[in-house]
Amino acid sequence: MKTIIYRSILVLIALGLGTGIFVLLTFAGDKTKGPLENIFSSVNTNIASFEKSMTGTREKRSQSLLWFDNYRKNKLFFNSPDSFFVGAYDDQMVESYESVVALEDSLKIKFPIISFYTAWGSKRQQVFPMLRAQAIYDLGSVPMITWEPWLDDFDAAHVGNTINAENKNKGGMRAVAQGKYDVYIDKWAADAAKFQHPFFLRFGHEMNDPYRYPWGPQNNEPQDYIDAWQHVRSRFSNAGATNAIWIWSPHPAYETYPQFYPGHENVDWIGVTALNYGTVATWSQWWSLEDIIQKSYDSLSLYKKPMMLTEYGSLSVGGDRAIWFQEGLSSLPQKYPAVKSVVFFHTNSDNTTTYKALDWSFKNDEKTKQAIIASFRSWMR
Repeated sequence: MKTIIYRSILVLIALGLGTGIFVLLTFAGDKTKGPLENIFSSVNTNIASFEKSMTGTREKRSQSLLWFDNYRKNKLFFNSPDSFFVGAYDDQMVESYESVVALEDSLKIKFPIISFYTAWGSKRQQVFPMLRAQAIYDLGSVPMITWEPWLDDFDAAHVGNTINAENKNKGGMRAVAQGKYDVYIDKWAADAAKFQHPFFLRFGHEMNDPYRYPWGPQNNEPQDYIDAWQHVRSRFSNAGATNAIWIWSPHPAYETYPQFYPGHENVDWIGVTALNYGTVATWSQWWSLEDIIQKSYDSLSLYKKPMMLTEYGSLSVGGDRAIWFQEGLSSLPQKYPAVKSVVFFHTNSDNTTTYKALDWSFKNDEKTKQAIIASFRSWMR
């Protein structure tokens, strides 16, 4: 009984302190960016850690991932992995990660990698996501953060008057390489260093796609992207954020990707998007995994880096999705030995490509889930 009362008092104190600082931040406005914001982040992290310590989920799940402990505690093990890592991005994730835990339970496998996305910018949620990263680590996994340089999200306080206010994305990678976003990068890197644990960092993905993202070739020369990548990585090294595992992730459909390669010493893993859009649009058709990645795999594997299917999924429009997953996953070890990880793209509200939201989720598709389970059982230990 005393333990319950003690825990309740601690929680009330922590929540009261957190609420007080939140109110202070609210009334202080943008001037709070700095010490007060750091305190607020610290309190949030401590509250989350305390809450998780009173549940059995973390301990139980971590036990089932003991084989992964060497990796998540030492980045060097990721250089030449002798295991295969399954992961997922689930857009229903909250800080408790109940949705992604439910997904892995339905597939009878634990995810060593849990993926999420965060943008560059001046908003408070665009700082290094310490709370989310720590929650994932506490569950026994490592985060994979897709870090998207949406330069339009910066206010003048972060970039000064040297940036084209009308179109920050035009020549944006050159501006990054010239140090014009160093205040933001250095803060993000310093916080990443404080996290201390290994995490995957997928910076500026699909940089060779001229249509989708503003850091692409419609706004930047390939060398600008390379210079930006090398500059950002050097800032991380200066900040002591050597725990980042850098994923270079071009789009496999555009064969210009060699022009954007930042160099052997600056890349740790290579990521490839493997999404089958089916017949949802006039430009798409039912593509097998081989259709999507074979040509790029042949050339990207020559870099001799571990590879990851960083977004792996299929719509159900235009074919049999269960067969698609089964054929693709079953063939991985033989056809694509350099691929050491698959991260499911499990979202039901993807509005980044077509005018309507696309549903990549399969949590209610029993046939597909059983096909995935059977595929993994055929070759995974």
